[in-house]
Amino acid sequence: MAQTYGSKRTVVGAHYGLRDWLSQRVTATLMALFTLALLVQVLWPGEMGYDRWAGIFSRQWMKLLTFTVIVALLVHVWVGMRDILMDYLHATAVRLTAEVLVALALILYLIWSASLLWGR
Repeated sequence: MAQTYGSKRTVVGAHYGLRDWLSQRVTATLMALFTLALLVQVLWPGEMGYDRWAGIFSRQWMKLLTFTVIVALLVHVWVGMRDILMDYLHATAVRLTAEVLVALALILYLIWSASLLWGR
């Protein structure tokens, strides 16, 4: 029996919707909560100098929390950039090249962040 309705078009790239929407909201919420927690520590009474700033990030749990927020930021950026690239770069080779460059940059940022938090 022949199908006489619907589309035979193969949909590619459009199956990210709910997952992307949810990841954007979760990562944005995590970044906002971290920003508020950091603001509370910075605005706490007392003189703000290098020693106090370094003290905030000297504890291992704060380094881990900061790194988690950086990972959330990079996921947030990846989802947004991938959506922008899919929407505006229609040539497959150009889009894939741009996506690879963005992914490499984000990986380098992740490595750099780890070295800043735990390196000497």
